[in-house]
Amino acid sequence: MSQKLTILFDLDGTLVNTAPDLMMAHNHVMQKFGYSTKSLDEIRGLVGKGAAVLIGRSLWGSAKKEFSKITDEKIKKEMVKEFINFYSKNIVVESKLIDGTLEFLKWAKLKNISMAVCTNKQEHLAVDLLKKIKIYDFFEFVAGGNTFEYCKPDPRHLTNIIEILGGDIKKSIMIGDSENDADAAKLAEIPMILLKDGYTEKKVEQIYHNHLIENFIGIEKIISSYLNG
Repeated sequence: MSQKLTILFDLDGTLVNTAPDLMMAHNHVMQKFGYSTKSLDEIRGLVGKGAAVLIGRSLWGSAKKEFSKITDEKIKKEMVKEFINFYSKNIVVESKLIDGTLEFLKWAKLKNISMAVCTNKQEHLAVDLLKKIKIYDFFEFVAGGNTFEYCKPDPRHLTNIIEILGGDIKKSIMIGDSENDADAAKLAEIPMILLKDGYTEKKVEQIYHNHLIENFIGIEKIISSYLNG
């Protein structure tokens, strides 16, 4: 069925403020393996490309001299496994919806807008988080970083979802908080709505976007312009 509009949402830092729980999982792993922990602000700058990259970037920043030893694949896999195991058991301890998210999702559903999640988080973790925070049923599809053979910033992570939903690339929008989302949207040639203060080390002006928002309060005005376009 052809939809009026298709919206793809990033998850971490876009729909849900997950940084506190990600920090807790990250610091648990670092303490267990004998490396430095990170603050909440530091974690926000590392999130977005999956657990393995988060851990790798964290290690690179805290122990550059030992990088060759730390990046031993066996150790890295053990750390990633520990992170995922711990995080999966503590996925919604402090995580909360971004302001206005639930109200916007309800509005979009009434407007017959097709919605999906496109995240670099592992698919089973993304589904679990969405269910536990009670917004899973709003989405027709959830694609994680391991759903396809590619993930953001590869535009196929977006375009493949649109195709699965029977959507139109010319009637699709990406909503995210980082360059991963923006770069994928730009390459896919779809509009990008960027949340301020996202999980990124880059400044807003360095990230491609068509619209800038602080949260989902009032975003209906932006989406309506695409519905009526």
